[in-house]
Amino acid sequence: MNIELTEKEFRRLLDMVYIGNWILNSVRENDRFEDYDLLEEKLFSLCPAHGMKALAQRWRGHIYPSRAYEEGGIHEAIADYEDAIFFDILAEELARRDMEFDQVSPDDQDELTRRFDEYITEFEKNGLNNLKVENDEN
Repeated sequence: MNIELTEKEFRRLLDMVYIGNWILNSVRENDRFEDYDLLEEKLFSLCPAHGMKALAQRWRGHIYPSRAYEEGGIHEAIADYEDAIFFDILAEELARRDMEFDQVSPDDQDELTRRFDEYITEFEKNGLNNLKVENDEN
């Protein structure tokens, strides 16, 4: 298969592949999805031929995204995503907890959405500053 990309499109593809592989593999330690690592390596190995030598480095016979690449802002983009997802998941879980059930029927969707929106508004205004965890065990 051949895909024609501009240099800009190739650069964006590198970001997308890196982010995707980060999401899939960053928490897996020794149980990584190797095929995603290999695809990332294959794409980053093309960097020197496309004037992007600084984005890839060789280590122990493999090609990896370089330190310059990893420190160039890609992790800030990942962190922005993680923050947004964290607050969305937390808001939904708290709203479901408040309603005392995991499965929401269509009749309850409006109430769940209202509670979710209240939590999101609170998190946007105050972050986690007003969140308290209480232990009912005495």
